[in-house]
Amino acid sequence: MKRRNRQKTWFDWLKYLNPFHYLSRIDRYIIKKFIGTYIYSIILIISISIVFDVNENLAKFTTNHAPLRAIVFDYYANFVPYFANLFSPLFVFIAVIFFTSKLAGNSEIIAMLASGLSFRRLMRPYFISAALIAALNYYLGATVIPQGTVIRQNFEELYKNNKKITSASNVQLQVGKGVIAYIQQYDDNLRIGYGFSLDKFEKKKLVSHMTASTISYDTISDSRYHWRARNYTIRTLKGLREVIKKGAEVDTTIMMEPMDLVFSKGQQETFTSTELRQYISKQQERGSQNVVQYEVEYHKRIAMSFASFILTVIGASLSARKRKGGMGLYLGIGLALSFAYILLQTISATFAINAGTPAMLAEWIPNILYVFIAYFCWRQAPN
Repeated sequence: MKRRNRQKTWFDWLKYLNPFHYLSRIDRYIIKKFIGTYIYSIILIISISIVFDVNENLAKFTTNHAPLRAIVFDYYANFVPYFANLFSPLFVFIAVIFFTSKLAGNSEIIAMLASGLSFRRLMRPYFISAALIAALNYYLGATVIPQGTVIRQNFEELYKNNKKITSASNVQLQVGKGVIAYIQQYDDNLRIGYGFSLDKFEKKKLVSHMTASTISYDTISDSRYHWRARNYTIRTLKGLREVIKKGAEVDTTIMMEPMDLVFSKGQQETFTSTELRQYISKQQERGSQNVVQYEVEYHKRIAMSFASFILTVIGASLSARKRKGGMGLYLGIGLALSFAYILLQTISATFAINAGTPAMLAEWIPNILYVFIAYFCWRQAPN
């Protein structure tokens, strides 16, 4: 008998560890509706986008002899998650408006509220669904999608004639404390720089000056920052003395990489969030000013995740009340608000890049503004 009671106690503890134990039937019902409608709206809209994209690029694919396997697996397999994640807040809003208005039209919301369920309690499954979607979006945007974006951009370079920037001229950057590197011309395809110089300063005094006709990045080295200089000259200044060393070739470690020398359009989208944070920190230490678009991308991924909660509140508040004449007007208001959110986010990012607005502030301005709109809609929601 005691053994049975002990087993029952263990089963009781396992029951409390089950997350579904804390969800009522109404919670599971709304979460199922929310997630299902969200996935359905993504499939519907992305399918239409693929049709238009195929119609636009079919001639380019044919002219450049793009293989079918590459089109499907390299381009569209990465096209779909990229744009689905990009417009995820809009899909969240559409899903909330669509299924909540249907529940209200069938008087299900009225029945829930009449049974003693408060509107705040009714929003719990909405927030759980929004949290699941936000977490998935952030994980995909911060880790998975950047890797696929590299493959998609390489495909576009080969078969859509979207040529990447593969060269740079007159590149000067700080590669260490008091260490300045200069490359007259750099070819990223060959990973070779021409007209290289490296100056080292101590207490604002030049102590070493290195020049080389060419410098190439060692792509097969086990360590990073490994360069090979050819036809080099090193001048070391020791007080009034100067020591000159020349040679045909030398291996050296310089704290820079090819991606530090060439900046191509959309390059920030190919970095994971961890890589973005490390890159931004490294560039700021060097005193580089060309990191704003990377900061915008980093903060946008976080801000976009929180947008799911804000648009969920707005959508549920607008569509939870059963209205005579249908939901046409409020659906239009909701869609206008969601599109205005995306437009405002784009404008804020543009201001951050071109007008010097702090990237973090620029990306969070739409969320801050829409928090007040969401609160107003919440106050107008049914009690």
